[in-house]
Amino acid sequence: MNLRRISAGVNNRVQRYISEHRGWTTDRKILVIESDDWGSIRMPSREVFNTLLKKGISVDKCAYNKFDSLASKDDMELLFGLLSKYRDKNNNPAVITANSVVANPDFKKIKQSDYTEYHYELFTETLKRKTDNSLSTWKDGIKNKVFYPQFHGREHLNINRWLKFLRSGSKELLTAFEYELFGISTTISKENNPSFMAALSVDNENDYESHSKIIEEGYKLFTDLFGYDSKSFIAPNYTWHPMHEDVLSKLGVKYLQGTSAQHVPLQGNKQKNKYHYTGELNSNNQIYMVRNCIFEPSSNPSKNWVTSCFKEINRAFENKRPAIICSHRVNFIGSIFPGNRDENLKLLEDLLKKVLKKWPDVEFMTSDQLGELIEKGI
Repeated sequence: MNLRRISAGVNNRVQRYISEHRGWTTDRKILVIESDDWGSIRMPSREVFNTLLKKGISVDKCAYNKFDSLASKDDMELLFGLLSKYRDKNNNPAVITANSVVANPDFKKIKQSDYTEYHYELFTETLKRKTDNSLSTWKDGIKNKVFYPQFHGREHLNINRWLKFLRSGSKELLTAFEYELFGISTTISKENNPSFMAALSVDNENDYESHSKIIEEGYKLFTDLFGYDSKSFIAPNYTWHPMHEDVLSKLGVKYLQGTSAQHVPLQGNKQKNKYHYTGELNSNNQIYMVRNCIFEPSSNPSKNWVTSCFKEINRAFENKRPAIICSHRVNFIGSIFPGNRDENLKLLEDLLKKVLKKWPDVEFMTSDQLGELIEKGI
């Protein structure tokens, strides 16, 4: 008998019950699509993917290492075109809340410092170096109301931990570093390295202070790049501390995206879970918004994601809850394997068709629009 698996199953059922029976309710059929990781470099190219595979790093065994990359112009325009075709009762198009980081490591400068100093470049500079895309494409999506960036952090990287392991001589990390990859998943790490993607995870008490500065700087960069404040935030890998909420609140963040389980970081790379429901308030009067639907076809192409996600949307509406869909950027990227993007866009289209057929009164919203409704009690 696997007690850990049984315990996990019980926790999942408890979380679902809490999500379905507590918090904000509405008779309106509200659908939000939240998509994380926009702006982060992840796998730089198909060439890098092939090279690392030959060097013994199993990048083919993790969807994020296999498919995820900076969005090309084609990736974004195909996604925008699809979303604009499907409109709700108010004639608003389907819209992606694009949770975005604003910077990536400057690998050249970091190496010049012998991994003792961290330097970054704006994600717009990474786009120029690595893709045919630019910020103007992003702003086209914003203008057409199909793509709405929100703050996901300065970068999707635990900086202090990453530099420490680079200095320690991790062969795996140093090899990946040479090809401008930092995000080797823990599931494929042969050195059993910890997660470097959980940007706000904590190894010692000094990390809390450095995180505050990173959040503050990243938020200002976001505002400067996009020309508006981000009213919502989601932490990389759903890992953040109540202290981070205090910092975000002072910056003007009112709504905290996430799953039902918040991974609260403790010193020594440990964590505990804290559970939430949509509409719950914290001590800063910030509102938690919990994802209750999943559309992640890149993670398991053999699963019928349209059917499973549609059932979750139906359950949300039956329980008078907004349907908040989790669908990471990786599902819409085709620069490494075009079929990943093309197949998943077809699935997304099928899902939107089914939703509009069953619920012609559906309303497409961004995360901050939903947060404002909850805040006003509408």
